[in-house]
Amino acid sequence: MSVGVSPSTAPTPATEVNTSTFSTVDYVVFVLLLVFSLIIGLYHAYRGWGRHSLGQLLLADRKMGCLPVALSLLATFQSAVAILGVPSEIYRFGTQYWFLGCSYILGLLIPAHIFIPIFYRLHLTSAYEYLELRFNKAVRVCGTVTFIFQMVIYMGVVLYAPSLALNAVTGFDLWLSVLTLGIVCTIYTALGGLKAVIWTDVFQTLVMFLGQLAVIIVGSAKVGGLGHVWDVASQHGLISGIELDPDPFVRHTFWTLAFGGVFMMLSLYGVNQAQVQRYLSSRTEKAAVLSCYAVFPCQQVALCTGCLIGLVMFTYYQQHPMSAQQTQATPDQFVLYFVMDLLRGLPGLPGLFVACLFSGSLSTISSAFNSLATVTMEDLIRPWFPHFSDVQATMLSRIIAVGYGLLCLGMAYISSHMGPVLQAAISIFGMIGGPLLGLFCLGMFFPCANPPGAIVGLLAGLVMALWIGIGSIVANMASGTAPPPSNGSSFSLPSNLTTVTVATLMSSTTVSKPAGLQRFYSLSYLWYSAHNSTTVIVVGLAVSVLTGGMRGRTLNPQTIYPVWPRLLDLLPMSCQKRLHCRTHSQDLCGDTTGFPEKMSNGMLRNGSSKVAMAVPEEGPAHQGISPTFILQETSL
Repeated sequence: MSVGVSPSTAPTPATEVNTSTFSTVDYVVFVLLLVFSLIIGLYHAYRGWGRHSLGQLLLADRKMGCLPVALSLLATFQSAVAILGVPSEIYRFGTQYWFLGCSYILGLLIPAHIFIPIFYRLHLTSAYEYLELRFNKAVRVCGTVTFIFQMVIYMGVVLYAPSLALNAVTGFDLWLSVLTLGIVCTIYTALGGLKAVIWTDVFQTLVMFLGQLAVIIVGSAKVGGLGHVWDVASQHGLISGIELDPDPFVRHTFWTLAFGGVFMMLSLYGVNQAQVQRYLSSRTEKAAVLSCYAVFPCQQVALCTGCLIGLVMFTYYQQHPMSAQQTQATPDQFVLYFVMDLLRGLPGLPGLFVACLFSGSLSTISSAFNSLATVTMEDLIRPWFPHFSDVQATMLSRIIAVGYGLLCLGMAYISSHMGPVLQAAISIFGMIGGPLLGLFCLGMFFPCANPPGAIVGLLAGLVMALWIGIGSIVANMASGTAPPPSNGSSFSLPSNLTTVTVATLMSSTTVSKPAGLQRFYSLSYLWYSAHNSTTVIVVGLAVSVLTGGMRGRTLNPQTIYPVWPRLLDLLPMSCQKRLHCRTHSQDLCGDTTGFPEKMSNGMLRNGSSKVAMAVPEEGPAHQGISPTFILQETSL
């Protein structure tokens, strides 16, 4: 079932050009956002000045509460491109995208009950420390470098794209906004550390919701209420049903959004350093898990808010003609044109929405700075220079954060000269998340996976990801214009840059089904993470088996999630006794993974040390019952 705006329902463009400008009140509201963000960061920097330890700077001393961590997790996810992209997606193609919310359930339950407990009990600072504990230092470095590549490219786009849209719509100076965002983020991230980032995220999240809520309230009031909005959207086929087409090459179906989206969510909330770092800053493991749970209703509200703005925008332009500029706007600019048009004559509200937009950029960029400084310090510097004092390490972390701030500004400048290749830069964020997810899953769920398998699997996943993603963009560029999706509409707005949540590029397919490699390149963007992570696992397991698995290597049982024992626990006791197999994964790799729920952390940092090994307790065997395991510290 194709859902979207039919060509006949497209609004009639007006002849005059109407460019909205900011009033003095709007500028005041916008400046207040920047000032308050800076004050929050400087306050946390001043409170602990001279007493900041590296743990305070990078992990907020592991004392953060559940609610601020949850709102910070949401703010990192809800970037400026999502605020611009989701309403545009709903306006152009209908509410099918809303079914992405179904993926949030598994996308947050799995991190809460698998990834968070493992990361938290290992007392990590960087998520990529896990890769060294599970595999070796080479795998850790490969994971870290991959993450840095992903985030550095994405930072420039997140900084430049909203500023470009704002400049085109309001005349707000492009490079002034880029520099302002970059400098403000750099100052409070470098000085205040993760605690400053989290509390500014809380403030910026509230601003984001206020800005979007203002648009919904004013817009629905002008068009006759939300009931009328729903009626108009239904009459024009914008309210989507459940599309059960299993074809992975159709851009949006229920299966693509609800299940392909799970892997995208896992790559974000399961293994991305920006999110993992927030879990690890929680007071307790329970608080970290609860923060993950608390994100779920917040995400649903954010998704519904974006969808409502899209529907209100559609209804508004059924009643009010569009300007010539709006008909030529790119999707990432179109929402801003609507907001400036809608809120004209209401001083302060356009400034509030722009503040909402820049709050999305500030939260995402500051999270990127902080996570990049953390992985650079913990994964690339401290292992080679373990004798750094805490004061030296803290100062160096601040310098690294400033360095990434300058690099971000440089990437924004490069993005301004990319032209169509800007789409490729946005796609890379989604492409690289899948292979990293596959690498962590390979380590956690497959005890026989070894370091050679992990490295070759990661490389294979990255090659496959870049092949499909870049191949899709090149194929569309070669065809002249990006055609509308096969399950979308042929609405007149050009789709040269479609941005969605987490800034993943929406791949397009032609109306006539392509063949050969063209068909391969039309894979829905929401299956990228699933496809690429599966590639890492399959190739990694094959190479591990061919190179002897974990024979001759020591396996830390705390790095493994015992899938088989957990599945057995779901069965009745009689079935467990009947299906009992000896020590589960012992047969796979020579080390047991049936470790108890709570284990002491015997792994020391920065170098070889002791590993807590679960070994069978000596004593009489009890027939039909799994052996009891005790902890034994073994030197590497």
